[in-house]
Amino acid sequence: MATAVTTKINRSVSKIRNIGFIAHIDAGKTTVTENVLYVTGMTHRVGNIDEGNTVMDFMDIERERGITIGSAATTTAWRGHEVNIIDTPGHVDFTAEVERSLRVLDGGVVVIDAVAGVQSQSETVWRQADKYSVPRCVFINKMDRAGADYFKAIESIKDRLKGNPVAIQIPIGAESEFIGAIDLITRKAYRFIPEAPMPEEMEIPEGMADDVEARRAVLIEKVAEADDDLMMKFLVDEEITEEELAAGLRKGTIAGKIQPTLCGSALRRMGVAPILDAIVDYLPSPIDVPAAEGVDPKTDEKLVRLPSLDEPFAAIVFKVVADQHVGRLVYLRVYSGKIVSGENVFNPGRRQRERVGRLMRIHAESREEIKEAGPGEIVAAIGLKKAYTGDTICDQNNQVVLESITFPDPVVSVAVEPKTRGDQEKMDMALVRLADEDPTFTVRTDEDSGQIIIAGMGELHLDVTVDRMRREFHVDVNVGEPRVAYRETISRTAAAEGRFIRQTGGHGQYGDVRIRLEPVPTGEGIQWESEITGAVLPMDYQKAAEAGYREAVSTGILAGYETVDIKVVLTGGSFHEVDSSEMAFKIASSMAFKAAAAKASPILLEPVMKIEVVTPSQFLGDCLGDLNSRRAQIQSMEGDDTTQTIKGMIPLSETFRYATDLRSITTGRAAFSLEFDHYSPAPRSIIEGMKV
Repeated sequence: MATAVTTKINRSVSKIRNIGFIAHIDAGKTTVTENVLYVTGMTHRVGNIDEGNTVMDFMDIERERGITIGSAATTTAWRGHEVNIIDTPGHVDFTAEVERSLRVLDGGVVVIDAVAGVQSQSETVWRQADKYSVPRCVFINKMDRAGADYFKAIESIKDRLKGNPVAIQIPIGAESEFIGAIDLITRKAYRFIPEAPMPEEMEIPEGMADDVEARRAVLIEKVAEADDDLMMKFLVDEEITEEELAAGLRKGTIAGKIQPTLCGSALRRMGVAPILDAIVDYLPSPIDVPAAEGVDPKTDEKLVRLPSLDEPFAAIVFKVVADQHVGRLVYLRVYSGKIVSGENVFNPGRRQRERVGRLMRIHAESREEIKEAGPGEIVAAIGLKKAYTGDTICDQNNQVVLESITFPDPVVSVAVEPKTRGDQEKMDMALVRLADEDPTFTVRTDEDSGQIIIAGMGELHLDVTVDRMRREFHVDVNVGEPRVAYRETISRTAAAEGRFIRQTGGHGQYGDVRIRLEPVPTGEGIQWESEITGAVLPMDYQKAAEAGYREAVSTGILAGYETVDIKVVLTGGSFHEVDSSEMAFKIASSMAFKAAAAKASPILLEPVMKIEVVTPSQFLGDCLGDLNSRRAQIQSMEGDDTTQTIKGMIPLSETFRYATDLRSITTGRAAFSLEFDHYSPAPRSIIEGMKV
């Protein structure tokens, strides 16, 4: 247990911790972060979400809505270690912020509500952490609230997340009687004094000694299972010392086999210092995790970049922000070598050399200028105009492309238009900057109507984006009704020919393409294959035919939506020595695709969401009836006499304005969450409605 606040930061890579707080919305991530900053001496006043004065939720829109929208980074220190913290959003519409943060973090703290246990978005962020193999600790928050149950919350992690949470503390009291915790490693009890930065040691309460020994035995067994050396000592009943237990716990945590679990109430600063100790003691430094892997962009040879100053410079861009004071801020995680302000770096993915104007260490919305940054550090650069989220920047003489970041496709769109002609230019600039920041926000122009269509991850995502346009860019816009991002595909194989022939008096246009369309398994995308040789059709014309096909699939044939999961096989064609051109073959290929698709039993696909509704038991019947009327498929129900949790699948098109209807049904006492799951064939009634 730390006994004092340490402000000096040690620049050794082994003394760096890059961690993120991740959880379901309202679990308390931002409150934990605010109190961590206070306890470590970075701030002298704790921000409060309800009062709208938090450090990490610094955007006006975040403070007004009381939710985190953009991931915020900061740096602090604890026990001589540099702790880089990213506070992530909890709402599923902003899952991209979690995705890109986890890509560059070495460890995470999962915050779980002691009353609600694991919630739907907790599952999502846990899966994201699994995807990037991020070691985790768990903090069971809100232990002072009515209904709080530490061990029930731990069981929910095992049941719903298939995790292996290992209690390293047990609470002293619960709900209004929660006063502290007992450290199972040291067998010491600590009293959490509300609002005080540090706990004070106390005697183990009478009657808890036996429970401490029993749960410590479980801890030892769990740690031994993750460490072969300790397992040998455990099997022969040899004593395992505190130091060995802590070392084994660290080893198992970094390997992802166990998750040390602590308890507290961040709002009252109870249990915050032990979280910091757990971050330093059990979560990895950059040298404890596998080295960054990438490929040589010229040869595709696999390369490794070690977290050392002796290695060539390599970093990944994980966030871009349009800052009104300093311009375009590019957030970087440095993996090897060092980046120096004023020097040139290279972007191998875009074949661009750029100069780093200035380097900044970020503390939420404030910045500290620095001259250089080394392995493991998270900083922001000014001057990189062509670097985007997921790009690698590196030493031009030692090029490497690191693993990028993948993001889900947008599922909801709306049309926007400026209220006045004078706003048109400002709106265009705002949309470009917002799309630059957010990879899940896209902008396009509808070819038929000429409207500007913006797309995102949900109604809240688009609502917030439009709100930001008004606040930050002073653009007044009219917004249309939300529209679903449907997709199209085919259900059987079909073949067709496309011939484009034009005689214009001089050179004509001639293109002849024969193709076969085949459905492919879900998620395999758009594929192209040729069964002919260059003698039948020159390669330039084959490439033009492929380009025509790829353009044609973007608008589909049923209702103008993008076509997915389809393969085209070029089976034949012919050309004219004089009249053929690449443009003619592009048009012929598009004609062939549309003709074949019409014969291939095309189907419309609609996005289907996972839904979880938590409602008082008395409204269960009304909630189920409403969900059934929305074509929802109920998969499970669980709960007790007071609260019921409904889980299922529901088409996205049926969820618009659901929040308002649910409030009406349950007098505002129910809550729900949505998460995109998959695309599924839409009912014919939807297609008929589109034709009307």
